[in-house]
Amino acid sequence: MDIEKISEIIRDRTPMPIDIKKNYSVLIPIIEKDNRMEIIYELRSKNLNNQPGEISFPGGEVEDKEAFVEAAIRETMEELNIERKNINIIGELDYLVSYANMTIRCFLGIISGLNVDNIVPNVYEVDHIFTVPLDFFLENEPDIYYLDLETVLNDEFPYNLIPKGRDYNWRRGRYSVMFYHYNNYIIWGFTARMTKQFRDIIKGLV
Repeated sequence: MDIEKISEIIRDRTPMPIDIKKNYSVLIPIIEKDNRMEIIYELRSKNLNNQPGEISFPGGEVEDKEAFVEAAIRETMEELNIERKNINIIGELDYLVSYANMTIRCFLGIISGLNVDNIVPNVYEVDHIFTVPLDFFLENEPDIYYLDLETVLNDEFPYNLIPKGRDYNWRRGRYSVMFYHYNNYIIWGFTARMTKQFRDIIKGLV
């Protein structure tokens, strides 16, 4: 190994988040309804193992060697039971790196060529869908609450190998959790966070 080889490896490499175990990709689907732009949300099936009965965007885990954008498109087609021609990707928004060792990439797409009221989602994954006018988010801020994140000590860690041992000054953090209330729906968590980020981007706030 020499400096030329090292330079070649680093120069051609795409930087990635460290220690990420899983990658997910979602689509924020925009559709025109009643002459206004609305965002489509899913109420997840209550029979799912992960996050049953919660509100989400179409999306899921990225498969091996699959591009993030293709994962978002595939999952949207599967969950909403629509065709590729009905999805027009506008671009990628900011993405999340979670404390749970995963990334969530987020894309914006226009759903066209069909009426939202005629969309019949995959019943195994989606209980039903609903839409929220984009103007609602432009005019309303989410409620924001905070959770403390801290290191939990255990008996397996080699405290003798670090300065001060068990008394080491571990970093603590605060994690914000957002909530939107729309009619009888509660949009919260990552879905609310990505909604707000999208809204802040188009308002020129970020």
